[in-house]
Amino acid sequence: MMDLTPQPAVFFDRDGVLIETEVRNGKPYAIKDVKDLVILPDAFAVIDQFKQAGYKIIVVTNQPDVGNGLVAQSSVEEINNTLLGELQIDLIKVCYHKQGSGCNCRKPNTGMFTEAAAQLNIDLANSIMIGDRSSDIQAGQAAGCFTIFIDYGYNESLMVRPDLIVSSLTEVLKVNFKGVKSYGSSEC
Repeated sequence: MMDLTPQPAVFFDRDGVLIETEVRNGKPYAIKDVKDLVILPDAFAVIDQFKQAGYKIIVVTNQPDVGNGLVAQSSVEEINNTLLGELQIDLIKVCYHKQGSGCNCRKPNTGMFTEAAAQLNIDLANSIMIGDRSSDIQAGQAAGCFTIFIDYGYNESLMVRPDLIVSSLTEVLKVNFKGVKSYGSSEC
């Protein structure tokens, strides 16, 4: 008999969280080609830790350069397919729309979260969102997830208060997430 109990997931932003991103004038920019793909070393250990704890691993990424005509969708798909082959990722959800398109999928909206939850039977209330931009945290909170903000000191405002602030993916390894909602809000 198949277990229909919803499972928790860890939602990761892609650029700057799992892979290196270029930062210019304090603002991060997504890579445009698979040849520029560098997986952050701690991504392997962090994902492994969460997989061992029973979490599904889902990447949710805005890729407006496709909608803006700056990069081909096939390039983003090649990068994502490489990540699927290298990391223990269960699903990658992508918003290809440009900023201001009014779509439901672009973070800080929750469309990618609700689609992933329906596809993989995810319990959003016991899930985690890890991101490096305000839109990641806003989307995670709107979806009902525990939120972790990786503060790289970008030159942009954090519009909401995350549950936890860390300075690197490495710090995530030091946190015990057994029963995330009972973990409560941390001092940031």
